[in-house]
Amino acid sequence: MLQTRVNSGLDGVIVADTVMSEVDGEEGRLVVRGHAVEELVATRGYEGVAALLWEGYGEGGGDEAAVRGGLAAARVRAFELVPRLLVAAEGLTPVEGLRVGLGMLPDSDPIPHHYLVCGAMPVFLAALLNAAKGLSAIAPDPSLSTAQDLLRMIRGQRAPEVFEKGLDTYLATVADHGFNASTFTARVVASTDAGLISSVLAGLCALKGPKHGGAPGPVLDMLDEIGDASRAEAWFDDVFARNVTLMGFGHRIYKVRDPRADVLKAAVAKLPETSGRLAYASEVEKAAIAALRRHKPGRRLDTNVEYYTALLLEALDIPREAFTALFAVGRVAGWSAHVFEQAKGGRIIRPQSNYVGARPS
Repeated sequence: MLQTRVNSGLDGVIVADTVMSEVDGEEGRLVVRGHAVEELVATRGYEGVAALLWEGYGEGGGDEAAVRGGLAAARVRAFELVPRLLVAAEGLTPVEGLRVGLGMLPDSDPIPHHYLVCGAMPVFLAALLNAAKGLSAIAPDPSLSTAQDLLRMIRGQRAPEVFEKGLDTYLATVADHGFNASTFTARVVASTDAGLISSVLAGLCALKGPKHGGAPGPVLDMLDEIGDASRAEAWFDDVFARNVTLMGFGHRIYKVRDPRADVLKAAVAKLPETSGRLAYASEVEKAAIAALRRHKPGRRLDTNVEYYTALLLEALDIPREAFTALFAVGRVAGWSAHVFEQAKGGRIIRPQSNYVGARPS
């Protein structure tokens, strides 16, 4: 009979060795394939980070030029499925639409599946957002990077370079982050040999849950409701008095400031006409941290990635309802890398449970 202490959230439980990323919650450090996230995004774009994650796994791993070409070809292939997608996804949210789109990708497709899923996501998202506005889908341009092409397909024309760089920084920053819920889900499915497409689809379904991928939009709702930095202290006191969850602050792993928050704050600062919004958000952030110290003494809570993600995506004119879907566009590179790593391990993930129900007499 199994007798063990139950850890329902698997906190602190080590389930695998990985070379993909390390999340140091005590020091506020994120390392991706040997690189600090701050250094990584300063020297590599999304394709470069994907190449690094896939190094030693899959076609083109380690070769940024090969990855860029592979993703471009996959975007062209994915666009062939857009008419079917738009019919099937009518009335759905962007992330629900991506779920439908990934489900349309056949395991028999000859394009390497890590390219296929990573190329399909931006094409599908842009088409879904345009359809919601009553506009036709725009075909991808294989000469562009993922970030450049995604903004072009959403806007109908190339965005200024600084905006393209801002999106590229975001996609690179969120590409991988340890054994979070969606990544672990993808690895569980991968351990059954279900294949990369099914594994990534499972990861997306986990990300859809608001406890994992739904915080950036509500951050903007919070900033809009506060309205002015002078009202922030009273607003936060009221929130804590009502025991309402505060979006953009606190993290399951980080006990100090999420390092990705500063990377994305710097990206926002480079965009035109954001200085006022950024200054306001910075003052609200200070008020939130002070309120956390007052109302939750002894708990180590600080700014997380969602706070400045919200400001960056707002400045890029991404609709709030698409924030989680856009997060998935970046994270799919990491999901794919973890699927490769899990498949190489070769053992099905099958934990035990502690039965506490009735027993036959």
